[in-house]
Amino acid sequence: MAMRFCILGSGSAGNAALLATEGARVLIDAGFSAKKLGALLAAAGESLEKIDAIFLTHEHGDHSTGIDGLKKFPHIRIFANEPTRRAVQANLSWRVDWQVFETGARFRYRDLEIESFPVPHDAQEPVGFRFTSGHDGDLFAPRRSLAFLTDLGHAPQNVRERIRECEVVVVEANHCPELLKADNKRPWSTKQRISGRHGHLSNESARELLADVASPRWRRVYLTHLSRDCNSPAAVELALASLRATLAACEFAIVGPGEGTPFYELA
Repeated sequence: MAMRFCILGSGSAGNAALLATEGARVLIDAGFSAKKLGALLAAAGESLEKIDAIFLTHEHGDHSTGIDGLKKFPHIRIFANEPTRRAVQANLSWRVDWQVFETGARFRYRDLEIESFPVPHDAQEPVGFRFTSGHDGDLFAPRRSLAFLTDLGHAPQNVRERIRECEVVVVEANHCPELLKADNKRPWSTKQRISGRHGHLSNESARELLADVASPRWRRVYLTHLSRDCNSPAAVELALASLRATLAACEFAIVGPGEGTPFYELA
C-alpha cells in the first residue's frame, strides 16, 4: 500500500481529511470536535486511537477546532508552523506538545515526506502540503504524491509547481461568483473578503488553475470546501465541463458541503 486517502468532511462547518500509508495514519486539518472526528473516523473504519499525527493548514476554526478535545490522545503529534501554533494554542484549554515546522520546509514523518508551501489566505501563515510516500521503482509501494490546498484566494506560481507532479490534488472550489453576489446573508465586506486575493477560490478560478497546469500525472482531483449558500456541486460540475476532454484520464470528485468521500487508493 502506497497511499489511501479520503475526505472526512468539507465545507465552512468543518474540514478534515485522512491519509494512510503503510507506516502512518494522519489527519490533514481537524475542523470538527473530537467527538465528531471520532464518529467520522469510525464511519471510515478508523479511530482517533489509530491516528498518529495531524497537520494543520491554518488556525481558522473550521480547520483546527478539534485540537482542544484531543487532550485524551497525547500520542497524536500535531504539526503546524509557528504562527499557526501560536494562534491555535491561544484558544486551547491545555498545552499541546507541538511539532513546529518552518513554512517552505521539507521534512519526514515516518514513511511520509512532507513539503509545506505558503498559500494566500487571510490567516496568520496558511500553508498547503504535498505528501509523498513510496519509492521509485518499487512495484509494491511505488512513489506517490498528494497535494492538499484549500483556503486560498489565488494560485501563485509556487502553488502551480507543487501540484504539477502529484497523482492526487485536493483544491477548493468555494463559491460561484453570481451566487455570492446574490447572497443576502453576508454583508458586502464579507463578500469582498471571500472573493479577494486572500479569500477563497471561485469555481472559475479553480478551473483556470487546473486548466493552466493540466498535468498528465493527475489521477484524481478533489474539488472541496464548497459554500453551502453560494455554491453547489452542479455549479462546480458546470465550471469543470471544459476540462473533461483536456484531462480525460483524470477523475474529478466534487465534495459537497458537509460531505465526505470513500477511500481512494494510490496503488
